[in-house]
Amino acid sequence: MTSLKPKVWWITGVSSGFGRAIAEAALARGDTVVGTVRREADAKGFEALASGRSLSFILDVTDDEAVHKTVSFIEIATGGIDILVNNAGYGLVGAIEEATSAEIRSLFDVNVFGAISVIQAVLPYMRGRRAGRIINVTSVSGLAPWMGTGIYGASKFALECIGQTLAEEVKPLGIKVTNVAPGGLRTDFATRSLTTCKAEIADYEPTAHMARSILSRGGGSEKGDPEKAAHAVLAIADADEPPMHLLLGADAMHYVGRSLGAFHAEIADWAPLTVSIAYDK
Repeated sequence: MTSLKPKVWWITGVSSGFGRAIAEAALARGDTVVGTVRREADAKGFEALASGRSLSFILDVTDDEAVHKTVSFIEIATGGIDILVNNAGYGLVGAIEEATSAEIRSLFDVNVFGAISVIQAVLPYMRGRRAGRIINVTSVSGLAPWMGTGIYGASKFALECIGQTLAEEVKPLGIKVTNVAPGGLRTDFATRSLTTCKAEIADYEPTAHMARSILSRGGGSEKGDPEKAAHAVLAIADADEPPMHLLLGADAMHYVGRSLGAFHAEIADWAPLTVSIAYDK
C-alpha cells in the first residue's frame, strides 16, 4: 500500500449521495477535501464538516473556463490535488425515441464533457508532479445497459472508454486511473437526481417505461451502502496498483457478469461468420 500521509482530494458533486459519502470518509481520516456544489447553502454546509480541511466551490462542470480557474486556485491553496473523483452527474430514464436532442445534450454535457473538462484541468499539474489518482464514477448501466436507460448508460459507457484509454496514456507519467461502477446505492440517485424524458410514447409502456417504476420503487431501499462504497474508494486510492475497473455491489457483479457472459456466447456462436470475411489466399 502507499503511504497514508494526508492527501488532497477534489471531488465533484459533494452536496449529497456517493460524492458526499466519499468526502466524509476522507475527512474522517484526516485528509483535505475540496468539493464542488451548485448552491451557496450546500457550500456552507460542506465547509462546516471539517474546518480548514473541507473546502467548497460553487461550480458548473460544463463551464470549461470556470473548471480550469477552480483547479488553478485549488492547486495554489492546497499545494496540489492528489486524487480526483469525477462524481458529478445525473440520471435520465426513457426510451431512446422519447429522448429529445436537448435532453441528450444536457446529460452528456454534465456526465461526459464535464468529466473530460475536469480531467483535462488536473492533468497538467499531475503530469508535472509525475503523480496522481483519477477515479471516475461510472455505472453498472454503462457496462450492462437495460431498456429505458440507454441515454444515461451511453454517457457512462463513454466515460468508461475515456477512463480506460486515459489509464494507458498516463501510466508512464505516474498517474493511475480507476473506473468505479456502482450498482444500486442507497442515495438520492433514483429520486432527486433522476430525470425522466418529458415525452411519453404509450408503445414503450411494457418495455422502456419499466425503468421508471423499477427505479422509483427501489429508491431508498437499494442494497448498496454508500458509506461502505466510499471506504472501497479510499482503498483503491491508497493501493499501489489499483484496478482499472472496480464494480461496487453484488448487483453490479451479477448484471455485468450476465451481460459479459451473453456477449462472449454470442461471439462464439457467430465466430464462423466473423472470420469468413478474410481475403482468400
